[in-house]
Amino acid sequence: MKRAPGPAGPYPAPALPRPARLLVVAAYVLLAAAVCVDLASDPRLTFSPVLGTAPVLASIGTRRARVPLVTGAVALLLVVPLTLADPEVPVALHVTAAFTVLALTCISAANVVLVSTRERELLRSRSVASAAQQALLRPVPERVDGLRVAVRYLAAAADAQVGGDLYEVLTTPFGVRLLVGDVRGKGLGAVETAADVLGTFREAAQVEAELGAVARRLDATVRRRGVGEEFVTAALLTVPRSGETVELVNCGHLPPLVRRDGRVSAVGAGELDADPPLALRELAEGSYRPTAFAFGKGDLLLLYTDGVTEARDAAGRFYPLERRLAALPDSAPGVLTDRLVADLLAHVGGELADDAALLAVRRE
Repeated sequence: MKRAPGPAGPYPAPALPRPARLLVVAAYVLLAAAVCVDLASDPRLTFSPVLGTAPVLASIGTRRARVPLVTGAVALLLVVPLTLADPEVPVALHVTAAFTVLALTCISAANVVLVSTRERELLRSRSVASAAQQALLRPVPERVDGLRVAVRYLAAAADAQVGGDLYEVLTTPFGVRLLVGDVRGKGLGAVETAADVLGTFREAAQVEAELGAVARRLDATVRRRGVGEEFVTAALLTVPRSGETVELVNCGHLPPLVRRDGRVSAVGAGELDADPPLALRELAEGSYRPTAFAFGKGDLLLLYTDGVTEARDAAGRFYPLERRLAALPDSAPGVLTDRLVADLLAHVGGELADDAALLAVRRE
């Protein structure tokens, strides 16, 4: 992973959009034209105050303070020939123009330093959060207890905040237990919550025979954090070593998809089939309601986060995950998730607005 540049290191500025570049070029052309007209026109007329725009223009799109400083120095020197070219203009006006150039040069350089410092701090914070998140999301085994497993995690675009998507695959005395979740919120707080949820799941999944009991412990973990209105949507599953059924506890998460014989169906797709998200269990009556569904040999189970289904194309259309999954040729989970990722990125034009996770499981 790339390291964030230090405070003293160079920080490249983002490229200006084409319309902005054209406007800046036009401003430079107008400035040069004003200087030329001043040198060749009526000695009673001067454009020397316009030179104050030079350091401001130079500060656009750069993260190096010396650029507006050098440009300001050149503009300050140009005041001298303009003063000589306009002998009938009061010297006080040229002196005022010189001080204006000097003041705007200092302001422009200070602004460049301020912006570059804040961007470095933001990049460093985002890099730390991203590294922490990647450390939490450990690699999953490709094969485990008769299952083939594949996970794909897609980080959001560079200008988006780090999210709180999480997943885990564990071998336990009760079978293989799966977790996919999404923390409400962004940044380091979301990563910390994801760490707490994963830590609790890794311990509870090994000792709690009932999947509902695992969910209760996760709910208590998020409630204890007490950070504003924070909650977590999560899907918890147990795939037993024998039999062809899977147990699901859906805590406000998107319904898992099962692909069987080329057809895709959602498990518990109705709103009433899902329990409240983690940290909100006490707001609803009753306890967690496990759901059992068929999962036989050759079936594919897909868990995902809303970064997939809420991804939009240029026309604002959501990614049709269920339809695209049904259209893909039958293949191993790793190949299938790679194709889904490529299709998803093509749908959005190459960049996601939110982190996204895919967890595919096939019973061999």
